[in-house]
Amino acid sequence: MAHLHKKMKNGRPYFYIREIARVNGKPKVVNQVYLGTVEKILSLVTGQKSTDLSRIQVQEFGALWLANEIEKMVGVTGIIDGIVPQKSKDSGPSVGEYFLYAAFNRMVDATSKRALPEWFAHTAIQSIRAADIQALDSDGYWRKWGLVEEKHLRDIAQKLFARIAELRPSTSGCFLFDTTNYFTFMASDTESELAKRGKNKEGRDWPRQVGLALLVDRQTRLPFFYREYEGNRHDSRLFQSIIDEVCATMQGCGQKDVTIVFDKGMNSPENICAIDATDGAHFITTYSPYFAEELIHAGRDQFSAVETVHNRELKAQGREDDLLSAWRTTGEYWGRERTVVVTYNPLTATKQRYAFEAKLQKLQAALYEIRGKVREDARGWRQEAKVRERYEQVCEDLHLPKDLYDLTFERKDGQTILGFRKNYYRISRHIDRFGKNILITDHADWSTDEIVQASLDRYIVEQAFRQTKDDDLVSMFPIRHWTDSKIRCHFLSCIVALAYLRLIELKLEDAGIHMTAQRTMDLMRNLHSCLCWNGEKEKAWRMIEEPTPDQARVLAAFGYEVERGVLQKIKSYMLYCWR
Repeated sequence: MAHLHKKMKNGRPYFYIREIARVNGKPKVVNQVYLGTVEKILSLVTGQKSTDLSRIQVQEFGALWLANEIEKMVGVTGIIDGIVPQKSKDSGPSVGEYFLYAAFNRMVDATSKRALPEWFAHTAIQSIRAADIQALDSDGYWRKWGLVEEKHLRDIAQKLFARIAELRPSTSGCFLFDTTNYFTFMASDTESELAKRGKNKEGRDWPRQVGLALLVDRQTRLPFFYREYEGNRHDSRLFQSIIDEVCATMQGCGQKDVTIVFDKGMNSPENICAIDATDGAHFITTYSPYFAEELIHAGRDQFSAVETVHNRELKAQGREDDLLSAWRTTGEYWGRERTVVVTYNPLTATKQRYAFEAKLQKLQAALYEIRGKVREDARGWRQEAKVRERYEQVCEDLHLPKDLYDLTFERKDGQTILGFRKNYYRISRHIDRFGKNILITDHADWSTDEIVQASLDRYIVEQAFRQTKDDDLVSMFPIRHWTDSKIRCHFLSCIVALAYLRLIELKLEDAGIHMTAQRTMDLMRNLHSCLCWNGEKEKAWRMIEEPTPDQARVLAAFGYEVERGVLQKIKSYMLYCWR
């Protein structure tokens, strides 16, 4: 039953409408709406309040509000402040709050630390989670992040992922592991153990770079382990150094039998042996076709279509010729008998064939040019060994085998003549590789469909990497820090943002809303909070603008609605939570 409720604050009465209902046999407040002072109620009743606004300030609200709702569930601020010792004389935001506000910015519209105060000034952060935004500048981050040691970051990550596992437990026991790297603009003479030159995944090999390893749960798509590492470190060596931690993390999520899926760049004998030595740990990995010619050239009559999500979509479209197929066998690899699955994707094979034909034409054009140089007896083109070396360099530049053409040299009338012809056998053998992939696992008890689908799901961790390289959301690079300790802190704040964005997606999925984090944050950024002033008083009041239907659905998924400019809990949602 609704009734009028009075609260005294600083000697002044303020009134609310309250509704009380019995929940589990006890009276509970299930809804409360603020009315204001006696004067405000009188003006509302008599219609005397002036609607003329003397000033209005519009601030971004919705996206930051969503981010803070996830923080209320996870509490990374408390985790960090419980691990990093605070200086008693320190004022302003805590170390945990510095990380949190950096993560908030990464979740909405990533900027540099120097630009944070100005960015937050245009948002409703003070009504969402009050902060001294002027302290959130690059100098403030330098001081507070200077208190954080590498061991603190490891402990923070462990507790953060444990908390996420409590909120979103996974029953699959299957995890996806991969690595990537991020370039920096750090000067060559700046000392750094992390920023090194190496093979960059974006093709930018000249800047220094930092690597990132990421473990993602296959079911929830949430990150559960990460590690930054030197930019020139090989993936397999990095994996070898952390494999024990990775296995412990997977089994710490509640399942003793766990499976890790990774690509061929990390399947060194040492890494496979480490997994074999861990009780309950299993693996699925890809394998290089160059080390298993007998598998890759198996007859197509041995392949049969597999049951995967994409194949079901192709069948529904009547595209049976495009179905992914596979055949299964066993073999001894890394000292034990393993299950082997070879897959064939006709769509991939067709794309690779087109690319190969284009490269073959370029190689042929280069050979005609080489033959002309040899015929002219040009300097540097007279020795057979030198000519073959240049031909092989062209093949290497085009990423083609060196045996696709047979070269012949003969002397006639004192002139060297170069002849070349296609080696159709070697070309056909090379084409036979197209669209094929080799999977090796110790899961003899899994069906072929399960093995193939688990390997295909590696796109999930690749999708997470793409999110970290987005210009607006997470945006790990370019890295705007030049010391290893600050780079590590930056990576943690980005991983927090990545996890929080995925938690938003999961919360929406619970409500039957399938919307990406990118779409959600773009949508909610346009839900504004307005500070309003009229001519009667200098004191402002805040109103939330009327949400669109999609914005209202997102708010409802979190149990809120906007009523007459006020964001409040949905009554039915409050009853549900208390029960």
